[in-house]
Amino acid sequence: MKFVIVGYGRVGMRTARILHEEGHEVTIVDNDPEKVKRARSAGFEAVEGNGGDESVLESVGVETADALAGLTGDLNTNFAACSVGTHHGCRTVMRIDDDYREDIYKKYADDVDEIIYPERLGAAGAKTALLGGDFNLVADLTERLQLTTITVREGSPAIGKRVSEVDLPSGARIYAHGAAGTSMTIPMPRTTIEAGDRVAVIVEQESVEGVRAALLGSEERNVA
Repeated sequence: MKFVIVGYGRVGMRTARILHEEGHEVTIVDNDPEKVKRARSAGFEAVEGNGGDESVLESVGVETADALAGLTGDLNTNFAACSVGTHHGCRTVMRIDDDYREDIYKKYADDVDEIIYPERLGAAGAKTALLGGDFNLVADLTERLQLTTITVREGSPAIGKRVSEVDLPSGARIYAHGAAGTSMTIPMPRTTIEAGDRVAVIVEQESVEGVRAALLGSEERNVA
C-alpha cells in the first residue's frame, strides 16, 4: 500500500518506520529541512514543504495514495492535509493533542476517518507496562467502548455503500472489513460493502443498536 505521512517528528518517524518494515511505500512531507534530511537518510522519499498545501501533496502523488496521515504538532496543518487527502479519496488519520481531545473530536470527527491522541496512547501503554499487564488499547482509552463484529446479510441497508457512506451513529467507527472468506483489514473509504462481508466496529455502548440497524437493518440483526 502507498502512504503519505505529513510530519516527521517522533510520531511520524515511528509510524513511517513500522509501515516501511511491513513492506509498504511511504512518502514523507515536512516543512523542516533537517527532518526531511533525516527521513531521506532513513531511506524514505521525502519532500520539504507545507503538508497542508494541496500542490505539495499532489507533487508526492496523493491522488494515488491509499491513506494519508497528518501527524505534525500543528492541528491546522494536520486538518488541511487530511482535507486534501479526503478530496483525493484517501483514508485520513489526524493527530491532535490530548488537551484538545473533546472539543476537537466533536469539531473534526466527521471530516476525517480517524483521530489519534499520541500522548494518551503512550500514557496508556506505559501504565499497563508498569502494572505488568497486557495492553488493552480500547479498554484504556475508555470503558464506554466495545468491539463488535457483524456479518452483513442480504437486505442490509449498507450493501452497495462505501465504508465512508454507511450511516453509523456518531459514537461508532468501522475499523476493519473483510469480504466473505477473506481476512479482515483496515478498509479504505472507497471499500464497498457486500452481502457476506464482515465488519468490525468500535462503538460506544449506547450506540450498539444504531450500528446493528445501520449494518443489518430492522429485520435481521445477527452479530458474529
